[in-house]
Amino acid sequence: MTTTVESIEDSAPAPAGVLSARYRALSVGLVALVMLVAFEAMAVATAMPVVARDLGGMALYNLAFSATLAASVIATVLGGRWSDVRGPVQPIAVGVVAFVAGLLVAGFAPTMEVLVTGRFVQGLGAGLIQVSLYVLVARVFPGAMHPKVFALFSAAWVVPSMIGPAIAGFVVENVSWRWIFLGVSALVIPAALLLWRGTAGRSAEQGSAAPAPGLGRKLVWATLTAVAAALIQYGSALKDGLPLLVAGVVLLVVALPKLLLPGSLRAARGLPTAPVLRGLAYGSLMAAEVLIPLMLMNERGLTPTGAGVVLTVGALGWSTGSWIKGRGTISNMTAIRGGAAMVAVGIALVSLVLIDSLPIAVAYVAMAISGLGIGALHPTVSVLVLEMSKEGEEGQNSAAVGVGESVFTVVAVAVSGALFTATGENYAVGLGFTVVLAVLAVVLAPRFVQSSKAGTMEGTAS
Repeated sequence: MTTTVESIEDSAPAPAGVLSARYRALSVGLVALVMLVAFEAMAVATAMPVVARDLGGMALYNLAFSATLAASVIATVLGGRWSDVRGPVQPIAVGVVAFVAGLLVAGFAPTMEVLVTGRFVQGLGAGLIQVSLYVLVARVFPGAMHPKVFALFSAAWVVPSMIGPAIAGFVVENVSWRWIFLGVSALVIPAALLLWRGTAGRSAEQGSAAPAPGLGRKLVWATLTAVAAALIQYGSALKDGLPLLVAGVVLLVVALPKLLLPGSLRAARGLPTAPVLRGLAYGSLMAAEVLIPLMLMNERGLTPTGAGVVLTVGALGWSTGSWIKGRGTISNMTAIRGGAAMVAVGIALVSLVLIDSLPIAVAYVAMAISGLGIGALHPTVSVLVLEMSKEGEEGQNSAAVGVGESVFTVVAVAVSGALFTATGENYAVGLGFTVVLAVLAVVLAPRFVQSSKAGTMEGTAS
């Protein structure tokens, strides 16, 4: 069987721009909501050491992150099917309420246990919001506009990665870490209201899929997958955490296939490959970015600020790659296969900085290359998943990609970290593993989409 994604431009007049009067409120609301979710994630990572010390909860430090991850996996599965059946507006609204509630609980938390609870509720909200926004894009924007919308999404994630840590550091040092949570909660509601205004009169409030049995079972598998991911993340951070890590891997092997698309783990041609392909590419870069600052500081003597600038260059590359793809100047195959190759090349190049005679400038160039690669690949996969999905299946397919990306990233970070530690803090081994993951994504790319004419959304999977 062959599924073809036809070029929208060949059959319809050019649509208005994403910031035209027709789409302005919707586009700004979408970007603002995504940016706030991303900012909160980046800012909390910076503030959490202070939070844990202030609340006397260093023992629960890792759990504050694992709880959010676990909740988002469950919410992604729920939100995907909910959006298909009822339309994306309901789950977005519930997600916003949960996200704000979690922020308030965390902001006023008297103990670390209460803060972890708030982080869990935040994760539920963020998971519902993110997967439902994908369905909203599919329902409201013409297909030819999808690349530009997802390029905006990428920018909405990249900008907080550049400014979030600095703002969080200023707030923690000069005001209170509590205002990171409370401040974001005050901004989410206006963004959500703007988004709601933009959906008025559009076909976003009705579903296009019939209710189907099995959601309860999927939520059970989602819960088990979330627990497995949390065990892997938590166990990999402990000196004696090997039993937890192994238990997490075993549980993941059983539960994860139930949430991915049929044939995903054997990379069946077409849609089933999407969760694995993007999980490998994204996970490889995220795992590398855990080790790179440590390497630059310990082996080349950079300050934390200097090492952070290297990652910022990568973030700028991500935004640029998404912008280039959004302009329609490169084909889908180039964006996906070439993007994965650039991730692999960039990580390999930055590992060469271990050679003292090489200038540190190599690290900046390397991260720019990796950023360009993931910037082109990431939104292209999202667009093609929507275009290849049957009507009423956009949510569940986007959810499968989201779950795959989250879980593969956790595993990539855990395994690369374990290899790094087991080999006596050998950066080359840890980073080498992440290069292998990116190369696997290069190999899998043709199984997801064949070459297409530049500037179109035409892709074929057989």
